[in-house]
Amino acid sequence: MDVTTTYVFDNHSVHATEQHRCLSEAYDPVTLARLAETGVGPGWRCLEVGAGGSSVAHWLAARTGSVLATDIKPEHIAPAHGLTVLQHDVVHDPLPDNEFDLIHARLVLQHIPQREAVLRKLVRALKPGGWLQIDEFDISYGPVLLAPDERAAELYETFLAAKERTFRAAGGDGTWGRRAAASMVAAGLVDVDPVPALVPWRAGSPGVRLLVHHTHHLRDRLIAAGMTDQQLTAVRAVMADPRFRASSCVVYSVHGRRPA
Repeated sequence: MDVTTTYVFDNHSVHATEQHRCLSEAYDPVTLARLAETGVGPGWRCLEVGAGGSSVAHWLAARTGSVLATDIKPEHIAPAHGLTVLQHDVVHDPLPDNEFDLIHARLVLQHIPQREAVLRKLVRALKPGGWLQIDEFDISYGPVLLAPDERAAELYETFLAAKERTFRAAGGDGTWGRRAAASMVAAGLVDVDPVPALVPWRAGSPGVRLLVHHTHHLRDRLIAAGMTDQQLTAVRAVMADPRFRASSCVVYSVHGRRPA
């Protein structure tokens, strides 16, 4: 992540391990299924940008034996056979041109104001014919479907709005996922294929556990965005209620290939 921006999910936070675990449980099924569609396998040279808790990097390493996993704070990337770990700022640090058969970044570019320039850097780092997969949210969609009462539904929506303001204040764009495919075309990729995914959310599901975690991890920022501790306690209770149902935000998993 860019050291000049205030990335909201700090890997040095005491909450980072739980953040990575929740993300993996909620979104690895989408990410890994799409990666498998590229045909990734032995002999491929891969780059995992913003590797976080390293679940995706480990999956790639097991299939290829050659993965470079980068993060600006790489302490949570566990070692594995075929995996090289590098502390790396994707905005300011260089990447080799024409190096990788596959590059993957999940929930990285939406947090970086320089996302379009970073995307072009990633395209240059691909070998001709290489694949780029970008997985990003559009957090503008994620309606309540059922709630214990109208107040509970309004409180949940208040929480989502405060979280969106938090991302914007840190230089992020929580809606960039819907524009990622167009940006990849503009960067020169071909065979660009955006696939949107929605997941039902209910009490105890991975996505809802991630949201509950955010009420702790982002507590100070959510307070600054206008929420109170009483509201955060109350919205945790809403999301723990068995009557609660919501749609996830949209996850766009986008493939593109550098022309051969």
